[in-house]
Amino acid sequence: MITRAIILAGGEGSRLRPVTLEIPKPLVPVQGIPILSWQVRWFERYGVKRITVVAPKKWSSQFERWAEAYPNVDIWIEPEAMGTLGALVHHLGDGLGDESVFVTNGDELKGLDLATLAEAHEHHGNAATVALITVPNPSDYGVAEMDEHRIKRFHEKPALPPSTLVSSGLYAIKPAVFSEVDKTKTFLMFERDLFPRLAEEGRLGGCALDGPWFDCGTMERWERAINEWREPSV
Repeated sequence: MITRAIILAGGEGSRLRPVTLEIPKPLVPVQGIPILSWQVRWFERYGVKRITVVAPKKWSSQFERWAEAYPNVDIWIEPEAMGTLGALVHHLGDGLGDESVFVTNGDELKGLDLATLAEAHEHHGNAATVALITVPNPSDYGVAEMDEHRIKRFHEKPALPPSTLVSSGLYAIKPAVFSEVDKTKTFLMFERDLFPRLAEEGRLGGCALDGPWFDCGTMERWERAINEWREPSV
């Protein structure tokens, strides 16, 4: 089982302003509890022992204050904006060891089955495995084109989606893959600088999961999460 997780908490949350002028998006509450707190509870239910939150410098004090309640959580402050992948490639990757890790976006509310994702990742031996979910509006997201258990390519917000499976912003990854990324750039993105190459090489897995998933990126979606979120018992 995977026991280490990285939460990417650098999102600006521009579509949630003015709320996110004073509260970082991953700490916005849903039913009175910050999104990040729900995520920590989710990881702990599946046996994750250590969690690192990658946070922006401008919100360092708020994240560090929040983390005081969680002895298994470390806050790593980005010296500058580095995208979803930059901190892992330039700073954190070398210290992760050989065991696979979970990586997730910090601004989505999730209750997906991490055990199923970890099992699929190890069974198929891919460098990275993307947790996929089915949504009624795939054109709003990156849509996965599959070849059995592997992702051939992503289609970003396509007018005619090849499937209803989209990336949930959750991955299982072998840390060795971070050393393969071009380090001449500081700002790096999974979707642009790693996943397309892994897909071409047949090393990017896809695992369809069931369970609650809420994108809280707009006022309307945040309100829906507040009204509909129910924490799974497992």
